[in-house]
Amino acid sequence: MTFLERDSTLMNSENSYNLAEVLIIKNNFMKELFFMGGSLFMSILTILFIVTSAWIIYHFIVAYRSKEPNHKKHLRKIGIGKSLGLFTMVVGIMGQMVGLYEMFDAVEQIFRSANEIKPALVFAGIKVTMICTIYGITIYLLSLLLWFAAIFVLEKKANN
Repeated sequence: MTFLERDSTLMNSENSYNLAEVLIIKNNFMKELFFMGGSLFMSILTILFIVTSAWIIYHFIVAYRSKEPNHKKHLRKIGIGKSLGLFTMVVGIMGQMVGLYEMFDAVEQIFRSANEIKPALVFAGIKVTMICTIYGITIYLLSLLLWFAAIFVLEKKANN
């Protein structure tokens, strides 16, 4: 049973949602996460994800089609894609730091006016700031996966 089938089964057991409605709900959830994480940093991370993926895929295709027996130059360029993925993760962490700063500033202003801070407010703020970091780490992991797959295929081709 696939992920979507399991979710649609769960949704149908409690409510009467079909698969298309589940996909719409998940799509709306992803949009909500995008904007909750801060549209500026999430947009930058998305652009970096596209650039990183395109970089690795382009240089993999060039290396795979190359007639050169030594792929060191191509492997180095593919490695730059891995570094771009790492940079994306750092940008995600920076997005979290900016979000934490804004959250603590808001908590300080609330404390000045109400003299009471509810822990749920702080935890909700921390949860929202983690969205950028999770997205950045996910992009880095995907870039590592692409890098590893490209290196594996190129080394296999070089050995044959």
